[in-house]
Amino acid sequence: MTGIHGRRGPFEDGDIVQLTDPKGRMHTITLRAGTAFHTHRGRLDHDDLIGSPEGSVVRATSGTVYVALRPLLADFTLSMKRGATIVYPKDAAQIVAQADIFPGARVIEAGAGSGSLSCWLLRAVGEEGMVSSYERRADFADIARANVERFFGREHPAWRLTVGDLAESIAETEVDRVVLDMLAPWECLDVVADALIPGGLICVYVATTTQVSRITEALREHGSFYEPSAFETMVRTWHVEGLAVRPDHRMIGHTGFLVTARRLADGAVAPERRRRPAKGAYGEDWKAVQKTEDVTPAEQVAAEDTRGPAEA
Repeated sequence: MTGIHGRRGPFEDGDIVQLTDPKGRMHTITLRAGTAFHTHRGRLDHDDLIGSPEGSVVRATSGTVYVALRPLLADFTLSMKRGATIVYPKDAAQIVAQADIFPGARVIEAGAGSGSLSCWLLRAVGEEGMVSSYERRADFADIARANVERFFGREHPAWRLTVGDLAESIAETEVDRVVLDMLAPWECLDVVADALIPGGLICVYVATTTQVSRITEALREHGSFYEPSAFETMVRTWHVEGLAVRPDHRMIGHTGFLVTARRLADGAVAPERRRRPAKGAYGEDWKAVQKTEDVTPAEQVAAEDTRGPAEA
């Protein structure tokens, strides 16, 4: 139950295989006896792979060669069918590390999206842990379920998927970690605080700076959490050819921000911050941003529709 990356031995019927051509283009296929993989570069029979060791080099009818490997979870995540935008591997790795997702942990996730983060969390907690994922949209939940089951080969015994709103449907208590990937995570802080054990951790994944500000201030004001930390991760690959060693022109830059905070014991009061905020940090501009974020997207569109050409 460790997923694609944990399987060993020769390729078998039903295995997921990643084929990489000389230009680095990847194709993810599911092996089926008697079938073939077709591209404009020719045909490759699945039977040529079944029974071969992982890491084999195979040749299509056109002569194009492919390296055949079982995809890593990072590869599978990037190639999976998507409903909602996935949590990229660089962010999933930071969530597992910075949120300290450990074997046997009890974790709540909202929302499930396409199931990419669910796979990482389930890999980390193992079969003895628990990941309870909440997803508002039934169509996204179906995609997440299919992706998780495809990666692990069957239903994961530690996974529970609920279609519904976290604030209204949460059933778990005494959980170790809560991971929120949603538009307005500050609306769920009461139920999160009730569900987390003292010392537990909340990790929030958001896309914009205004969301970072909103959730960080909400965590401070709530009173149940210790001082939050906000950060992002960027990944830059390098071109290495002999003496030509330089950063690649393209990189995986901003995808999202992470905000983490620890749950205080009931009745505990966080000490006052000794580092004072900069002058003007909570001035009129900040208040205006908070007020704007209280407007729903539909209300924002309606307001923009009423502006004249000069205002627009």
